[in-house]
Amino acid sequence: MGARTALRTCPLCEALCGLVLTLDGAGAVTDVRGDEDDPFSKGFICPKGAMLGRLDGDPDRLTGALVRDGEGGHAPTSWESAFTVVRREIGDLIARYGTDAVAIYVGDPTSHSIAGPLYTGAIVKALGTRNVYSASTADQMPKHVSSGHMFGDPLAIPVPDLDRTDHLLVLGADPLKSNGSLCSAPDFRGRLKAIQARGGKVTVIDPRRTRTAALADEHMFIRPGTDAFLLMALVHTLFAEELIVPAEHLAGRVNGLDDLRALAVDFPPERVAIITGVPAADARRTARELAAAGRAAVYGRAGTCTQAFGTLSSWLVDALNVLTGNLDRPGGAMFPRPAHVPVYRRKRPFTTGRWRSRVRGLPEVNGELPVATLATEIETPGEGRIRALITIGGNPVLSAPNGARLERALAGLDFMVSVDPYLNETTRHAHVVLPPPRPAQTPHYDIALTRFAVRDYARFSPPAVPPDGRPSEADLLIRLAMIASGSDGDPAALDEVIIRSALARAAALDGSPVHGRAPDELRTMLDTGTLAEQRLDLMLRLGPYGDGFGADPSGLTLTRLRTEHPHGLDLGALKPRLDEVLCTTSGRIELCPSTFAADVGRLHAALADPAAGMVLIGRRQLRSNYNRLHSALRDSVPELVQGSTVCTLQLNPADAARIGVAAGDTVRVVSRTGAIEAVAEPTDTVMPGVASADAVTGDREIDPLSGNAVFNGVPVTLEPGRPGTGV
Repeated sequence: MGARTALRTCPLCEALCGLVLTLDGAGAVTDVRGDEDDPFSKGFICPKGAMLGRLDGDPDRLTGALVRDGEGGHAPTSWESAFTVVRREIGDLIARYGTDAVAIYVGDPTSHSIAGPLYTGAIVKALGTRNVYSASTADQMPKHVSSGHMFGDPLAIPVPDLDRTDHLLVLGADPLKSNGSLCSAPDFRGRLKAIQARGGKVTVIDPRRTRTAALADEHMFIRPGTDAFLLMALVHTLFAEELIVPAEHLAGRVNGLDDLRALAVDFPPERVAIITGVPAADARRTARELAAAGRAAVYGRAGTCTQAFGTLSSWLVDALNVLTGNLDRPGGAMFPRPAHVPVYRRKRPFTTGRWRSRVRGLPEVNGELPVATLATEIETPGEGRIRALITIGGNPVLSAPNGARLERALAGLDFMVSVDPYLNETTRHAHVVLPPPRPAQTPHYDIALTRFAVRDYARFSPPAVPPDGRPSEADLLIRLAMIASGSDGDPAALDEVIIRSALARAAALDGSPVHGRAPDELRTMLDTGTLAEQRLDLMLRLGPYGDGFGADPSGLTLTRLRTEHPHGLDLGALKPRLDEVLCTTSGRIELCPSTFAADVGRLHAALADPAAGMVLIGRRQLRSNYNRLHSALRDSVPELVQGSTVCTLQLNPADAARIGVAAGDTVRVVSRTGAIEAVAEPTDTVMPGVASADAVTGDREIDPLSGNAVFNGVPVTLEPGRPGTGV
């Protein structure tokens, strides 16, 4: 077979870019370019996507199962032997210590696949453990908690309608490097320039003058970890100056307006300026501009989440969108309508704290516990101690807080199994490693990320390279679910149960397009592909654009998406859909949830005793594949773990002069957790009082409402080290 091309969706970040792969006769990827016929990305490609071929063909990628060899290393084994070890060890530990003795950690890569969203829940349910952890509590859990309390659904996270807004306020995000986060938008730079070209304004509030800030019309420095204070000052200004924008579409749909007004009284811009570093005049002007803009959106991301006031910041972002009349409005902050999520589902109002962690008593949030307490739960003796761990993707030793402690804890586990294509800082501790196939061998549909796309969009990518006999990612996860349930049966039986149960529920629900129909009849109509593809077909058929199993002959099915729209299907601009989303007990937007109002006391305490000294923030590289693979790629695909000045400590020249260091000198960065050494890089892109590097973060401080780890605004001391030779 000669050279050929295949279409893919890039699985390396949230932008959902379409790619065209060129493959040689052996199935190796020889070229990657942007798919100009993709209606969403329109040919855009970033450095990560361009390197997908190198990643796909990486010689260090594992191709078969591994088991610990007794000498601290790993040896190849057959797939069946590997599953036998997992079944024996997991079964024995559950029998001796109970289900909570086995924990599961779900990493970020699972959200970039079909199998991850479809099957990790089945593993958790089969285990019956309360020890569930994920990358969410090191990243975006405040957004889920905020949306859960305000709208009733933790996945109903509004995204800025970038293509129609006239005014975008960005806090704690650098989408020109991240390519967007909880805001899937290929070519974010182009979309921001389009806002400016149509006469709009982009404002960025960030402790660093990032690439996005440099492109913006205005950039304001803010002290890390103080976004909630500034946002509350903006809310204060809207109320105090009577700038609340009446919105007909929100009339009678909002609770708590007066409660929020009362809370905001104590946070005038003049009072919070001392803690935020944002001049009061700039804060007032920003609030006025938001209120006056015809179509505006406030967008906050990782920097606003990974701090001590993460949930309050996330809440106030959307409170501003409500107060300015821009929630669920074209050009404002809107709720995407993903093709695979039915709109007729019964949803229960959001709650947290259904159980608590054994040692620290931290509450469950969204079905999981904070990853910041995972090491504690492994190390602390006693009934209920975690003795085994299943990791699915990710590299928490690098991405979780106090990774050094977590690494030590992993070494003490009785058993660990990892689904991962690499031996990295985390998986090298696993007793069994189960690597999924390469990206080119894997089907792709963004089940998780199309929930946050700035246009409604769907695209399915079949495998570009035929399977080579190894289990698919779906096969690996379904086998683990069967083992967790204690079953030795056919793994396909679990898929079948899931499919038939979903069809039965749909047939029984009023409003469903298949209400009253026979589930057995519907089962015969599903796609003829793999069971995972049949499950996706079921979701698409029952979704808002689906054919309803024949009820709408022109509607969407997986077969139609695969054959008629191989480059992807544009389902249109975001549409107002508040009635479909809201599922609070009151049926209204809860603008001032009591849980959030009570936590405002922490803001008062911080205002009364503002912290002084240096604080640390992390920074992201455009080429970085974050912490998923890191050391595994350092030699084989260095382009994905390198960028300019990644090993430096950026600090303001005034701070460098104060501590007596110059460019190239070594700086010792000390936090309550530990210390690192880095090369000084004085730059005026960082505000005074702030240092930017890989964070030295602890696992004790979390945002109490979400359990999210604190990575930004970490107090540190800088000490001069060895003189350098310049950078």
